This record gives sequence, structure tokens and C-alpha cells, in this order.
Amino acid sequence: MDSVFDELYQKYHQDVFQFLFYMVRNKEQAEDLVQEVYIRVFKSFHRFEGKSSEKTWLFSIARNVAIDSFRKQKGWKGRILEKFDWSTSQVKDEYPIPEEIMIQKEEVKWIYKCLDHCTVDQRSVVILRFLNDLSISETAQALGWTESKVKTTQHRALKVLKKDMEMLSEKEGLESEEVRVER
Repeated sequence: MDSVFDELYQKYHQDVFQFLFYMVRNKEQAEDLVQEVYIRVFKSFHRFEGKSSEKTWLFSIARNVAIDSFRKQKGWKGRILEKFDWSTSQVKDEYPIPEEIMIQKEEVKWIYKCLDHCTVDQRSVVILRFLNDLSISETAQALGWTESKVKTTQHRALKVLKKDMEMLSEKEGLESEEVRVER
């Protein structure tokens, strides 16, 4: 059991920490929650049936730990993102120019703010799908949902984010075309 546990920890520790960090937006709290995740994993590994991958099982536990933490705090302050790709599948230079880097950082800040308007479920889907690169199927397994529910929740989350991003850019006095630098 120890070698399996160590392997799980080594393989997925960083992903679990990153997921929790973006959920709670606090490094120390995320570290505490990672500890709680692995305590639960250690206590319940004997019940793991292998119906899903170990990674989706860990994210499921991590999500439940985060929700338990929010309940204890009497409120949800969902967190996210530094890696959300709004670009289309255009061919781009591998190395961004300084203006692109600045604009990307601004977009990340905006996305981060806009996630506060998403529900807990929507945030979970966005984090798992776009930050942790889980497939729709893996996300469904991690959340205990159907693939259809994941797709619907993702669609709604992206609509909320897009609407809020547009409102924020208007509020900041920027045109939506100015948000991206295209080459």
C-alpha cells in the first residue's frame, strides 16, 4: 500500500495542489487541503474499485475536500486560472511578443475576476477541463456526473465568462478587438 500511495502522491501531487489552489485562491489553505485529500486517499484506498482512473478519483476527492472547506467557511470564493486559452486554433508564433504577454496577463486577471460569477459546479468544470486538461469523460467521472451534464455546465460557464469578460472590457474602456493582438 505504501508504494502505491507514494506513487499516487508523486504522480498527481502537483495537479491536485494546482486544482485546490485555484479553487481556494490561497497557497497555505491549498497545502492544507492537499494534506486532507491524501489523508482521505490513504483511509479509503481499499475501497477504490478502479472504475475510473486514479487521477479522476483523486480530483473527485479534492473537489469534495474543497467543498467541505467552503462549507466550513460559510461561503464560496471560487478561484482559478492562469491557463485559459481564449484563442482560436490559429497558427501563432511559439514565442509571444511583449504586448501579447501583457494582454494575456490582463485577460487572466479578468477571467479570474469573472469566475466569481460562476457557480461552484461551473468553476469545477472550468478548472478540471481547462486547467487540469481532463477530457469530458474524465471530468464526468471526477464529478460523478454524466458527460451530458459536464458539457451543459461547461457551455453555461463559458457563456457566463464570455459575457462578464465583455462587460469588464467595456467597463475598462477597451474594445473587444483590442483585447487580442493577432499577427
